[in-house]
Amino acid sequence: MNRLKILVVDDESRMRKLVRDFLIKSNFEVLEAEDGEQAVDIFFREKDIALIVLDVMMPKMDGWQVCQEIRAYSKVPIIMLTAKSDERDELQGFRMGVDEYITKPFSPKILVARIEAILRRTNQIGVEQTLECGGIQVDKTAHQVTIDGREIDLSYKEFELLTYFIENKGIALSREKILNSVWNYDYFGDARTIDTHVKKLRSKLGEHGNMIKTIWGMGYKLEE
Repeated sequence: MNRLKILVVDDESRMRKLVRDFLIKSNFEVLEAEDGEQAVDIFFREKDIALIVLDVMMPKMDGWQVCQEIRAYSKVPIIMLTAKSDERDELQGFRMGVDEYITKPFSPKILVARIEAILRRTNQIGVEQTLECGGIQVDKTAHQVTIDGREIDLSYKEFELLTYFIENKGIALSREKILNSVWNYDYFGDARTIDTHVKKLRSKLGEHGNMIKTIWGMGYKLEE
């Protein structure tokens, strides 16, 4: 089976090498671009790029321009890297169809985990139809959850939320990311709906609900 191609775009060679090395260890093929114009040229030349890791601040053409150019033709997953942590920048990224937004400095292992999670969601790498985590079994085909062989009755959104947590276990997830992924980008509700669903989900999971950790001021993380 051919390795999936990841395009890493950053004007810092050190940053590209760091990301490349971790991606190669995870069996991805890596293409590199040092500026926005080169990134666009490579993307349209290669045709089969599975995901783009894209820096914001770059010469010739910045990350926003690259994203806009590519989004006019493709829905390829894009992860934006930035030194800024401004909420307005993050919101702009999501409006432009960015799939993830990661602030530097970051953990390369977490970046790879997020890349793999996005590729699973977009069915580019094998999506397991049965998930397991700490005694919880999720059958995505049957839409069924069991704990130690005992079936648990979950609502549709509770099931989607639990599945999302398990597919991203060990990763800190903001309420905004959960809303965007489970409720989709066109959802205009209050982020507090996440807290309500997590509370109900924890209750139904019993002692296993303790695996869903609260990250104060941010969101949640599932730890096995």
